Formats: sequence, structure tokens, C-alpha cells
Amino acid sequence: MDKDKDKDNKKKPLKLSSSGRLQIRKNLGPAGDKPRNTGQKKTIQIVFRNKNNQQKSSSTAQSNFRGSSSFRTPGATSKLVPPANFFNQPNKNFSGKNKKTSEAKKSSPKKSTLKPQDNDIGKININKILEQEEQEFDKFPSLAKIKRAREKEKLKSQDSTESNKKGREITIPEIITVQELANRMAEKTADVVKTLMKMGVMANATQSLEADTAEIVATELGHKAKLVTDDDILKEIEDIDDSKESLQTRAPVVTIMGHVDHGKTSILDAFRNSNVVSGESGGITQHIGAYQINNNDKKITFIDTPGHAAFSNMRARGSKTTDLIILVVAADDGLKPQTIESISHAKAANVPIIIAINKMDLPAADPDKVRNELLSHEVVVEKLSGDVLDVEISALKKTNLEKLEEAIHLQADLLNLSANPNRSARGSIIESKLEKGRGSVATVLVQKGTLKIGDIFVSGSEWGKVKALIDDKGNNIKQAPPSMPVEVLGFDANPLAGDDFIVVDNENTARKIAEYRFNKKQIQKNKVVKTNVEEMFEQISAGESVTLPVIIKADVQGSAEAIENSITKLSTEEVKTSVIHKGVGAITESDVALANSGKGFIVGFNVRAIPQARDMAKRDGVNIQYYSIIYELIDDIKNLMSGLLDPDISEKITGNVEIREVFSISKVGNIAGCFVKEGFISRNSKIRILRDNVVIHTGSINSLKRFKEEVKEVKTGYECGVMVENYSDIKVNDIIETFEITESKRKL
Repeated sequence: MDKDKDKDNKKKPLKLSSSGRLQIRKNLGPAGDKPRNTGQKKTIQIVFRNKNNQQKSSSTAQSNFRGSSSFRTPGATSKLVPPANFFNQPNKNFSGKNKKTSEAKKSSPKKSTLKPQDNDIGKININKILEQEEQEFDKFPSLAKIKRAREKEKLKSQDSTESNKKGREITIPEIITVQELANRMAEKTADVVKTLMKMGVMANATQSLEADTAEIVATELGHKAKLVTDDDILKEIEDIDDSKESLQTRAPVVTIMGHVDHGKTSILDAFRNSNVVSGESGGITQHIGAYQINNNDKKITFIDTPGHAAFSNMRARGSKTTDLIILVVAADDGLKPQTIESISHAKAANVPIIIAINKMDLPAADPDKVRNELLSHEVVVEKLSGDVLDVEISALKKTNLEKLEEAIHLQADLLNLSANPNRSARGSIIESKLEKGRGSVATVLVQKGTLKIGDIFVSGSEWGKVKALIDDKGNNIKQAPPSMPVEVLGFDANPLAGDDFIVVDNENTARKIAEYRFNKKQIQKNKVVKTNVEEMFEQISAGESVTLPVIIKADVQGSAEAIENSITKLSTEEVKTSVIHKGVGAITESDVALANSGKGFIVGFNVRAIPQARDMAKRDGVNIQYYSIIYELIDDIKNLMSGLLDPDISEKITGNVEIREVFSISKVGNIAGCFVKEGFISRNSKIRILRDNVVIHTGSINSLKRFKEEVKEVKTGYECGVMVENYSDIKVNDIIETFEITESKRKL
């Protein structure tokens, strides 16, 4: 029996946590794990609370005693089993406190657990479990409730940001992308896209918007929009008129022109006491040079040109580079083709001319012959009672150079040349080149203001900062006044000859203007080049009176004069023709340059253009027409000009038809039974319906039948059926009048 008892005692031990074992030991007392036998056996029931209500902290014995477990007897009146010496403890307050807490636990309602047991019945109540689970589940919010709360928070944050958002003043160009618009407004791209969708515009971040649409979007988002065009950036470099008080006399700018080897550069060398000719390849000028002389405190700026293309290009771009033109003619050689072309250039530029008859030291010199030849080109010198100054000089012997200088100053005084030096500089590019170790170097002629080192400038589609200024003698200078040619270092790339040179306030402005001009140039390259004739036609169609400049090149002089007279006679009030140059020989680059600058076209009679001129004409869009018969040339130009005139419109009555019966057919309309009294009626005829000689309808025929067959035409004395298109108010005795409209071209 004792062995069985020992076996029962050695049955499986109850596994408890360390806090649980400590609590049991305290409840059992200090005598150890085994409670004392008091005669009656009592069982101990350990009820563990729910995890949610269980306290995790077990640092002190008092907290474990209060929250971790309790010991009850199976009956309703079960009491705690204290150890025998428990009440013999010296601290009476502790025992009284224990009694109070135990009584409070008895009187407090028992907390529900996930698996409650009914002590009376001993069964599980499923309904109670479900109710308790629902109660515990209701403690957590639903997903929908969480989403609503988040949306409310978002709306509150958006309202707060909108209230803090400040309206900006933004500039909107003609075309702007959605992304760029959002960046300028400091808005999210998604917000801009949403606003566009509300307006019915479906666009993504990379798509472009027009200025009006972008303005509406900016206004919707609370910003002020300012519309700007691409040309507005050019307003920053617009020239302003100087007051008369600020103007000071400037040196004249003189361009020397003439035929090859007539002594243009030699005259400059004589003025400058230098020897430029020796440095030229073959003794002829092959680049543009700009120089300034200062004799007796009177300055003159000279521009030496190798040909006329550069001068024409500068004039075509609208640059007024020169004030005077000295036309150099060799006394022993007379007028040559280049000389005649120079006269044409000077007339087209509307610049005064001074004739310098050079090489008077030669035995074969004949100045009177030169003066008489100039008469044929409408250049009348003073000796022949004209208004053009002429001076006989010798550049080699340096004779009469003072007279030529006096003539230049006299003409300059008549022109009253002046400029304001106390302003930002403006000028023109004479030539540009790329030098090793110096980069892009350009010769600039200052026209207004004073150019200084450190100035930021823009020239055409290039910009830069003036790093150095070098005069025509190779000296470094710090500033350049008006009418002074200087070499400028500091370009980011080579500018084109004839481009403007403008000093701006800051680097940002220069960058923007250069970028705008570059983009515009690229767009212009991609466009289809219109010839000057097409542009002229567009101006005529717009109602503008246009002068058509024509350049005539023929095989003989007589043909050129006959063509000139015939073309001049074709002028009308709407279209006027003017021959800006006529000559003999092949069409050259100079002719193309002159036509391009004068916006005209070239007529070649029994001559052809050289390959270089053809390429240049194709590039610049200059129209060249070739002819071998003079009548064809005149007829073509007449047709060309006549085609621009509005045609004459005339009307011709072709028939008179009487309506004798009206037949009404359902789903078709009214059909007129007619009799052709005069002329004929055709399917394509325009008609008027007359009632008591009053026109009540003008229209066309929908159907024309004779008997049951559709016919094209019915002649006099025959009957027919006519259905009028889109009109049914016809009556007996109405007259149908048929007519045709003819357009005839107007002729000059």
C-alpha cells in the first residue's frame, strides 16, 4: 500500500512557470512544497486568466499574488488554505490587508474568459462564446473605417497646404510642356494633369500646351499668368534714339570699291603710309580689311572689300555699315564689269559716291573718257554739271590724296554724321576668322556707344565677353569709340559677316538671345525656301503694291537694253518693275548677291550662270530664268505679272425655258414640265427662276429628262422635265433662265 501511495505521489508533476511555483510556495507557507495534513484533504484548483488580462510583470511577489493565480475550493464557499503559522506572523497589518483583498475578489464579478465553464451545469455554452468573440472583435475598427479616417486626414492636410499655398506670377510662352508649366508654378505634375482632364484635355507630362490653355490651368490653380512671345526677348536689345544733346560728331565710314587691280588697296596704303599690298597673295585683296587714319585730328574709317558679295550680304541683313563709297576707276582702263556692278551696289544701298580716278601718272591715262563712260550709267560728275564728286589721283605717286580726303570730309559734313559715345556699344561684324591660340576673332565696326574690355555682347546667334581689343595697327586698347574698327577676342564661336554686335547688361540675357536666334535659324533651315518671286506674289495677293526688281544679263548690250525697255513698259499700278542692274556676260555670284539683297530675280538671255552662282542661288532662294528668244522672255514676264491680277468674271445667258406644267411626285418633289423657247438647257447649267420678271431663285439643275431618259442637253423647240435642286416652289408660267459664268485672265 505504501508503495502504491508512493507511486501516486510520484505521478506526473504539474508544470508551472517560475512565478507560478513561487506563488504556490508562498500560499503553502514556509514549510516547503508539501502542505501540512489537517485531517481533511482539500484539492487546489488553479484557474488561469485570459492572456489579455494576464499581467506579464512578475518582478515582485505581491504583484504575482494579486494578478497571476488564485486558489479556490470546489464549493461555492471555498476558502484559501493558509499555512499553520501564517497568522503567527508579527505584521498584523499585512494579514488584515490580505483579508480585505480576498474579500474584494470574492465580491467582484468573475471576468469572462474565452472558454468559460458553467460550474452548475458543467457544459459549454456556444452562444456565450460567440457573443464574447463578437464583443472582442468589435473592439477593432473595420478596414472601411480605417480608409475613411485616412481620407479625412488627407483632406485636412490638403486644405492646410492649399491655405498655405501662395499664388505665383509666372510667364507662359507660346508653347509650353505640362512638366515645364508645373515646374514654373511649383505644383505637382499630377495636379496639372488633373486640372487639364477636368477641362477635357487629355495630356501627359511631355505634351505641349498652347499659351491660352496654360493660362487657364494657371488661373485654376491660383496663379497669375503673363503671356509672352518669343520675340519679347528681343525687346531687351532694341535700339533707342539718342537725344540731340548727347550726339557728338563721329568719323565717316568709307567703303572703297572698284574693279580688280584698279588700285583700291594702294590708295589705302598711301593714306596709311603702309604696304598692305605686299602682304596680299598675288597682289590682290582676298579679305575685308578695316582701317582708320587720323590726319590733322580728322579721322576717316576705311573698309577695303575684295568683292561685292560681303558688302551685299551686309546690306541684305539691314546693316548700315558705310556712309560713303569711293569708286576707284583706273584712268587708263576705264569702266570694267566690276566697276559697273559697284555702281549698281551703291545705287541699291542709296549711298553717296565719290569717283577716284586713279593711275593718273601713267601716259595712257584719260580721265575724260572715264567721265563720259560714267554718263551711260547715270553717274554725272561735277565737271559735267552733276552732283557726284570726282578726284584725279595717283596712289603710287601720292598725288592729290589731300583733295580726296577733303572731298570725303566735305561729303561727311553734308551728311552730318554723329553718334552718342556715352551708351552701350552697338556695331556690325566686318569679318571673322579662327586663329590658333586666340580662338574666334572678329573685326567689329563700332557704330554707337563705346566698346570696353569686359563688356558682354551678343552677335547674331553667338555671344561672348570682350577679352581684348586690338586696333588696325596691332595695338591693344581699352576702349573703342564710334566709327572705330577693332578686332574683338572673346567670341564663343565665329559670327557671320554682317551680323549685328550689341552689348547687353548681363550674361543671362546674352545667352537667351543667342539661343533664341540659333533656334530660329535652325527652323529657317528646315523650312522650304521660297524664291523672291513667290514672296512677291504673296505680297501682291495681300493687296500690297510691289516693285519687282529684275537683274538682266545678256550676251550683247543691245539685247539687254531692249529687254530693259520692254520690262519697264509692263509696269502697272499693282506691279511695278525696275531693272536694278543689267550687264553682259555670264551670271556670277555678284549678280546672285545683288538679287538676294534687292529681293529680285535674274533673267539670263543667251547666257548661263557659273556653277558657283547656281549653288549660291539655290542656297539663297534666288530665281534664275534662262531665255534665248526675246519675245518668249517678254511674254513669260507678262504672264507672270498677269497671273497675279484678279480674273475678269463674265456671265453669258444660254437659254430661256418656260414652265408649262408642274407635276408633284411623292418622295421626289415637284417636276417642271418645260418648253425650251430660246437657246438650250443643259444638265450643268446655272439657272434663275423668274416670276413676273423678278428673280425668285438662283441655283442648279438636279435632273434633266426627256420622256423617261436622262439627257445632258435639250435644245430650242423641245420639251423636257426639269427638277430644280433644293427648290420646289415652282408654278406654271415661271421662266427658267440658264446662264454660264466665264472667267477670263486679265492681261497687261
